[in-house]
Amino acid sequence: MGEPTPILHVDMDAFFVSVEVVRRPELRGLPVVVGGEGARSVVAAASYEARVYGIHSAMPSTRARRLCPDLVFLPGDHRHYGEVSRRVMAIFRRYTPLVEPLSLDEAFLDVSGAGRLHGPPTRVADAIRRDVEEEEGLGCSVGIAANKFLAKLASAQAKPTVGSGAPVPGSGVLVVPADGAREFLDPLPVGAIWGVGPRTLERLQRLGVQTVGELRAVPEATLVSSFGRAAGAQFWRLSRGLDGRRVDPDQSVRSIGHEETFARDLTQPDDVRRELVRMVDAVGRRLREAGVAGRTVTLKVRFPDFTTITRSQTLPEATDLVVEILEVATDLIAAVDTLPGIRLLGVSLSGLRDSSVRQLSFEDLADPGWREAERAVELIRGRFGVGSIGPATTVGADGLQPRERGDAQWGPDE
Repeated sequence: MGEPTPILHVDMDAFFVSVEVVRRPELRGLPVVVGGEGARSVVAAASYEARVYGIHSAMPSTRARRLCPDLVFLPGDHRHYGEVSRRVMAIFRRYTPLVEPLSLDEAFLDVSGAGRLHGPPTRVADAIRRDVEEEEGLGCSVGIAANKFLAKLASAQAKPTVGSGAPVPGSGVLVVPADGAREFLDPLPVGAIWGVGPRTLERLQRLGVQTVGELRAVPEATLVSSFGRAAGAQFWRLSRGLDGRRVDPDQSVRSIGHEETFARDLTQPDDVRRELVRMVDAVGRRLREAGVAGRTVTLKVRFPDFTTITRSQTLPEATDLVVEILEVATDLIAAVDTLPGIRLLGVSLSGLRDSSVRQLSFEDLADPGWREAERAVELIRGRFGVGSIGPATTVGADGLQPRERGDAQWGPDE
């Protein structure tokens, strides 16, 4: 067998739920989920005790409740999860500066230069798991391999599992040696290959392909003919454990957005407008917090029958101004037939770049108006809270109801 290789994939175990249990230790050992409790809500994360009942992320909350009547629902706190995530990522960076976060709860680490100071990759993995446990009270699983693809699959294999009636601890760390990729990959279900979704899986099964080993036996020309040049070539490479991507510590956020599923379908234009303003306001606030601006505004609409559409428009220059994003979003929604009602609405901005680098126009020089107004709003919010000031159209019977990151992300509570 080959020596351990220097790319780690660290994945937190049941992150959202585990963070909540740290804050509420009386819930330890109980079936707990983070998500909405409403009829249209879904489970965002489930403790391993909840998974014993067959509960998993993206499951409708009503079904989860039927499977486990004693299930504990928690609404989630995305801001707190972000704070914990930043501390966890700081632990990773003690061992290498080459850390590429994928989300709040997972990251790739290149530890090829850490050997002299911290020892071999397995020792680094053990040290990271120890530090995360001691400092945050959280568990994580680590995959070690020659590339990102294999390391991510290995961390999944190292995680806790569900046995007959109880969670089963995982190995915590799993190494795929340089000469052991085929032995590791061949027995895995073909769905483990990146890019193999439900439809692609059906097509592969029609070709008689159930495992990665069987996929590896399919000629590249056949895969390209069946799935296109890019996808076919990728399936051929990944089935052989080939992945040339490097760990990129400068990987930036690609888009910032907000979407919500409503307890009741939006049918009135005023209600649609109010929710659109709230979402754009939330997106603008997050853009400025991140110090970025974007060019492409995307609107997402899901109708009562679950039909989902997206509409986009790209601006000449990147912006982080709510008034400019809202103007585009309003034009996009105006072109959509909303008479059937809206089940879900979302707005996002992509094509992001550093907001400090922007081209001034004559309008900016003549009248800084909206930019100064929005800056003043952010200063007030910074001192008195996000609920202290906001768009007038969002004021209801309960006052201002600003949207925070993660609000209603997993569906509404009734």
